[in-house]
Amino acid sequence: MRRIIVSTFATLDGVIEAPQNWSFKYFDEEAVRFASEQLFAADALLLGRETYEVFAASWPSRTGDFADRINSMAKYIVSTTLKEPLEWTNSTLIKGNVAEEVSRLKQQPGQDILIYGTGRLAQTLLHHGLIDEHHLWIVPIIWGSGTRIFEGMETTNLELVQTKTLPLGTVILSHKLAQQE
Repeated sequence: MRRIIVSTFATLDGVIEAPQNWSFKYFDEEAVRFASEQLFAADALLLGRETYEVFAASWPSRTGDFADRINSMAKYIVSTTLKEPLEWTNSTLIKGNVAEEVSRLKQQPGQDILIYGTGRLAQTLLHHGLIDEHHLWIVPIIWGSGTRIFEGMETTNLELVQTKTLPLGTVILSHKLAQQE
């Protein structure tokens, strides 16, 4: 069975909104290595509408191993407002029961399925027990305002499986759902 991995950048005060505005100066060689390993362990992206729109506007014009991988892989986009055909190569729209559709994707053969960000999509999948691992990149900056991670989420117990401290101060915390007792 495929795993669903969520990768999220957050500030020390929990902001996840627009990481391109505050995370890049902390993206060192170790971060590049971790991000590349994470991406190349996956063969599909699962994105909400907002992340899709940001990515589709920027990734197709980029080149290099990382960009080539992200542009060529299968992309599943969850949205009730987007219409097909989607512009970004290999993008498929999911409009129906998200938990059911994602559960079916997990049953297919293949590598990991990667989600960037912890917006409504990741929270819905977390609520349904469909997230296998969450990589939370805590960037050493206080941003002050913006959408915060896990806003409105119900209590969910997680288990720490790995920590990684990067040279410029970012800490990656990897969690999985805790076993229910």
